[in-house]
Amino acid sequence: MTEPVASRGLGGLLASAALARAFTLTVFGTVFSAVAIERTAGRVTYATIVAGLCVVAIGMLAARRREISLVRLVPTTLVLFVGWAGASVFWSTDATRSLWSWVALAGLALLAVTIGHVRDTLQTVRALGDVMRVLLSVSLALEVLSGILLDLPLRFLGIQGNIAQFGPVQGIFGTRNLLGFAAVLALITFLVEYRTQSVRPGVSLFSVVLGGVLAVLSDSPTVVVLATAVAVAAGALAIVRRASPHQRTPLQWVLGAVLVVGLIAGYAARHPIIAWLGAGSDFSTRAGLWANILTYVRVHPVQGWGWFGPWTPSEVPFIVINFRAGETHASALNAYFDVLLQLGWIGLVLFLALAGFAFVRSWLVASERRSIIYAWTPLILVALLVDSMFESFTLWGFGWLLLVLCAVRAGQSRSWRERMELPEDDPELPHVNPGP
Repeated sequence: MTEPVASRGLGGLLASAALARAFTLTVFGTVFSAVAIERTAGRVTYATIVAGLCVVAIGMLAARRREISLVRLVPTTLVLFVGWAGASVFWSTDATRSLWSWVALAGLALLAVTIGHVRDTLQTVRALGDVMRVLLSVSLALEVLSGILLDLPLRFLGIQGNIAQFGPVQGIFGTRNLLGFAAVLALITFLVEYRTQSVRPGVSLFSVVLGGVLAVLSDSPTVVVLATAVAVAAGALAIVRRASPHQRTPLQWVLGAVLVVGLIAGYAARHPIIAWLGAGSDFSTRAGLWANILTYVRVHPVQGWGWFGPWTPSEVPFIVINFRAGETHASALNAYFDVLLQLGWIGLVLFLALAGFAFVRSWLVASERRSIIYAWTPLILVALLVDSMFESFTLWGFGWLLLVLCAVRAGQSRSWRERMELPEDDPELPHVNPGP
């Protein structure tokens, strides 16, 4: 008979499945609600919550230390990227700000690593689905309250009250682009929930409709691109999964070649595509901003200007870039340009390695294993990497949390670490027994 958690003391509580579930829900709820928390209670409140969760995370990992293999704890590429960002403190234009920005980066990475080791993929999907149902429902309710019932903007939350004009809406996420991004991630999660039958059909239908409605009402140009990219990736993955084992390798190469050709064709036809999306002004703004960024990349091409995460408007080079652009930007509106500016070419190579290895590993795992649950990781990565071409959300907040979580999940299933495990270890099973 299993010993009650209460009788096992603090160690038993920290290692319990109940705390692991509560921890996962709290982390997702906090990080996805970051904008709302900061605007209603202040940034210090949000930072305090995250710091408290990090303390709990360290305790949970310590309590499960016998169950977790040290070599499988963190992907090497993640260690190198976060380590390089930390090293940039020594050449940053503002060492103090860079240090705290790095602490925020490492703190969210710690939370993601912990979730990756105390919850399996299905449990992670269920937790994220539960959180997103609540947050999207709250967003829709507040938009209806602001735009229809009160007909007044809720400025403290950034809600403009445009739902009666069918958007754009922001919900509790602060901007339409961030809401659209969150809605696409939620839709992937809801559809995987439906395919795995992990929630009731009525709940799945409500969730998908809710996510789809808010994605459309966000009126974000990137939503169309993200939805198309994820749909194409899902179709390609379905084809590979249905192929026989000896056909998969050549089929993967063919799909890779099609991807390269598609990217080249998309770049060649970028102007008609942008015109069709009605995003000409947005792209023009981004193109001008990127041209200014490249000017400052040439000053420190290898190491960058130092890690700041979201831009600090008063710091060099951000203040000069914004002055030349004639606008105030909080990021490079492109994760790859942001990494290049802040961490140089070394940082960009490490970031691409982190995301690239995670995607390839998760794609191969999803191609080979029967359960559809394994498709969640590569599809989330597709959304993150495609969105990174238009926004820098993947470098902080819930985008960074999910990127690290997906990298940890992919590294558990297919990496050089498997060759270091004992022969009786079964790579098909989660390395840790996370409980119900």
